[in-house]
Formats: sequence, C-alpha cells, structure tokens
Amino acid sequence: MHPTLRPLDQLRPLSFQIGAQSHPAGSCLIAMGGTRVLCAASLEEKVPGWMKGKGSGWLTAEYGMLPSSTHTRTDREAAKGKQQGRTVEIQRLIGRSLRQAVDLAALGERTLTVDCDVLDADGGTRCASITGAWVAVALALRKHGLDAALVRQVAAVSVGALDKGEGRTGLALDLDYEEDHLAAVDSNLIAARSLQGGELELVELQATGEGRSFTRVEAAALLDLGLSGCEILMAAQRKALA
Repeated sequence: MHPTLRPLDQLRPLSFQIGAQSHPAGSCLIAMGGTRVLCAASLEEKVPGWMKGKGSGWLTAEYGMLPSSTHTRTDREAAKGKQQGRTVEIQRLIGRSLRQAVDLAALGERTLTVDCDVLDADGGTRCASITGAWVAVALALRKHGLDAALVRQVAAVSVGALDKGEGRTGLALDLDYEEDHLAAVDSNLIAARSLQGGELELVELQATGEGRSFTRVEAAALLDLGLSGCEILMAAQRKALA
C-alpha cells in the first residue's frame, strides 16, 4: 500500500475537465490526486523563422507553477527575470513528448503552443502536464479540422521505490509529493501508441537512484508498472475526448 492506503499499483483519482478555458482552441484541467494542471493548446498560422518555407509545422510548450501551488508560496519566475533550470527542463520534456503525437508535415506551416500551468502541486506535475496537454492538443486539432495531424496518443506517469535501504517495500505507481520526496528510486515514464492501436512504445524514461542504486530486474519492473499506468491513462484520455 501507499502511505495513503492506496494499492501500490493503482493510480491516484484521475479526472479531465474539458473546455476549462474559453479562448484556447483546446483546453483541459487534469487532476491526478492533489495535483491539478490547466493545459491549453493554441494554434497560430505561422512557424518560427527557421522553419519558414519547409512546409512543416511546429509544436512548443511552456510550463509554470503558480506561486501558491505549493505548501509555501514561491515567487513568480517573471519577477526574478529568468526561468529556473527545472522549468526549462520540464517544458522541453513536454514539447518533445507531444511532438511524438503530431504529424508536423500534416499540420502545415502552423504552430501549436501548449501552456501547462500548475494550480496545485502534489507530485507528478510534469507527468500530469503531458497527459492533460495531449487532450488539449487533440481538441485544438479537432476544432481546426486538422484531425489527420494527430497520429499518436501520449501519456506519462511516475513510478518509484518507497524504501530507503534493504527493507524494500516495493514499487509504487503515480507518487504524490511525500512519496516522491522520500522515494529511494524515482522515475518518470512517457509512452506513446498509434491511434490505430498496437504496442505501447517509450518516448522517454527518466530513472534515478535517489537513496540507493537499483538492479536491472527492478528497472524492468519499473518499466512494466509505468506502462500499465499509461494504459489506464490513455483509456481515460479517450473517454474524455468521446
């Protein structure tokens, strides 16, 4: 069990609120446990200068945490005049993950900009951002009649080991903040699958030994548990879009 008495292989309560914002082409408020992220996708009829004339589109992402999204208020990065390294890393991760879902040639010379704003942070904000943002992107493409540009489904989840030594308590799916903070092994897994079906494929796997190293067998078990979580997330994404 998780410390909250949730089975180790079970996701936190999950929900998608479609159309959470009025103005973006696609928007979604995703809640995974105590983490809530507002995801919005906007489409512009232009591309960055370095892509002009190539007949292909682009997808980029921005990520941020509201000052009161954590237990103690954090200053806005704009007030400091620059983004933190963690922020830049996460928005790059979101962007390259979602580019796996979109046929940029079919998008044409257009730019999809995805905004992910964390309203409440209780662990797994980058994974929730990717999972919710995919729904927002699908809605934006649908609204503009560009359904053919959406070719794959993408979802992400955290997985970790909750022990701090030899007394291992097992691997856990979808960690909240307290679990993530104390995890001996911490990982984030992003998976993709063709809209026509087929096997899940890895987009990215980030795994780190925080309190100890981990074995090849444990790495394989982390991978299997994460993929099983992504299966559930993808089913929920499809249900939300339906």
